Amino acid sequence: MASIQGSNLPKNWEVRHSRTYDKDYYFNTVTLESRWDAPPDGNEERIRASHLLVKHNESRRPSSWKEDKITRSKDEALKIIQGYEKQIQSGESTLSTLATTESDCSSAKRGGDLGFFERGQMQKPFEDAAFALEVGALSKPIFTDSGVHLILRTA
Repeated sequence: MASIQGSNLPKNWEVRHSRTYDKDYYFNTVTLESRWDAPPDGNEERIRASHLLVKHNESRRPSSWKEDKITRSKDEALKIIQGYEKQIQSGESTLSTLATTESDCSSAKRGGDLGFFERGQMQKPFEDAAFALEVGALSKPIFTDSGVHLILRTA
């Protein structure tokens, strides 16, 4: 089996070997991220974000771990997300806390954390909003084919 070349890796990345799968993988010694594919070379911008999603009856999949069939309208979903936005901005709650119990996304079990991602991995309106945020900033409601989101950029 050919081994992964370890030279020219971005800072903090190294090659390790998985005994379980008997193949090499990449490991970041600072973030503890591991991946089978080569890490970005530093020229690609990567960010990390969490989100809270409220689906509606026009969402591409109007169901979630919470509800088998989502019947609320797009306007109702917007009103719900605006209520969550007010709770977060007032300090009454956090996006992570609300996402855990209220988000229609499976990321709810991680407090809405989507991990690191690069351009081209998310729906365009979501990507544009997330990449425009400063670390620690919360977006206004963002509409995608999935529903209405609040996005918190975390890294």
